[in-house]
Amino acid sequence: MLKRFRKIPLAWLQLSRQKTRFLIAIAGIAFADLLIFIQMGFEGALYDSAKIPYRNLNADLLIANTQFQTLFAVRSSPRDRLYQTRSHPAVTAVTPIYISSGQWQNPDTKQSRTILIWGADPSAQAFSLPDVQRNQSQLQQLGTVLFDRAGRPEYGDIAAQIEKNGFVNAQLNQFLIKATNTFAIGSSFAADGNVIVSDSTFMQLHPDRTPDKMEAGLIRLKPGSDVQSVKAEIAKTLPNDVKILTPEEWAGIEEAYWAGGTGIGFIFTIGVSMGFIVGIVIVYQILHSDVSDHLPEYATLKAMGYTNGYLMSVLIQEALILACCGFIPSFLLANVLYQITYSATLLPIAMNTGRAVTVFTLTIIMCTISGTIALQKLQQADPADVF
Repeated sequence: MLKRFRKIPLAWLQLSRQKTRFLIAIAGIAFADLLIFIQMGFEGALYDSAKIPYRNLNADLLIANTQFQTLFAVRSSPRDRLYQTRSHPAVTAVTPIYISSGQWQNPDTKQSRTILIWGADPSAQAFSLPDVQRNQSQLQQLGTVLFDRAGRPEYGDIAAQIEKNGFVNAQLNQFLIKATNTFAIGSSFAADGNVIVSDSTFMQLHPDRTPDKMEAGLIRLKPGSDVQSVKAEIAKTLPNDVKILTPEEWAGIEEAYWAGGTGIGFIFTIGVSMGFIVGIVIVYQILHSDVSDHLPEYATLKAMGYTNGYLMSVLIQEALILACCGFIPSFLLANVLYQITYSATLLPIAMNTGRAVTVFTLTIIMCTISGTIALQKLQQADPADVF
């Protein structure tokens, strides 16, 4: 029994001796970790939702205005720039895309809400979404739209009505339209929902627009083509008013816009920093109190021949134990809150391995810093104080 007792780390005995204080410490660290999880979750949802539309475009390369920053406010470019790329032998097809925001009126409540409108030739495979490819022939009829069933519920229960009746009549930009089928992209910080229409319907919804001005141009290449080489070759032939990149590179520009071009990215960074600082303070207070309460014991250990290095290792072990014990409940609670948030906002917020590892690493650093600061108190343990 004595041998088994000796195998129990001193750091664990110190922390678990006062169970109430130990549990309060775990709760405090879990709260700090949870704050970091929530901030990083929202930040990740922001960036992921911003990238989804690009990944649903059926293209190897995209061209757009050089001043492009975000889909929500994209500047138009001459459509002729896209057709210029057809001269490259690796290009097999090009499709202009028209993008604009519009006002969707809920058929039931008559409330209007901004929605993102995508226009493309219905005979072209502009989108990689199976639901769109399967139903895009319906868009050949003027005034017909495909509706984003993953958008906000404030647009109305469109998907259920389409499933029941086969279509839904609604108003978009004060024009009567008919939604005949659905697809799923989802809401984002830029748009709460999406609709896909034909290029002809897009022009009808925007009387001030002309087909010769597009927001983006999709370029598909022959199978096996070196995308980066083709991109560089086409870029040399295009005027400097447009830029050619892969869809993922355009998604990176969108992410950079939300991260640095708005205050949103900064706010999330501040939130993560505050959680980190709160955690440092909480752990420091716990370790400082522990050292203060057991200062005579530490002094006795020194008198018995234990070095400062050993006592410091005990304190660091306490910090690491607190980090591990505090991380576990925060991880479990974060998963629950992510599910609740997704249900309420439909933003693509979910736990992933990278985020879990990052938060755990921050927790270890947070507790190690606290332990290092608390070492100053431990160094005051003088064997002479015992006698």
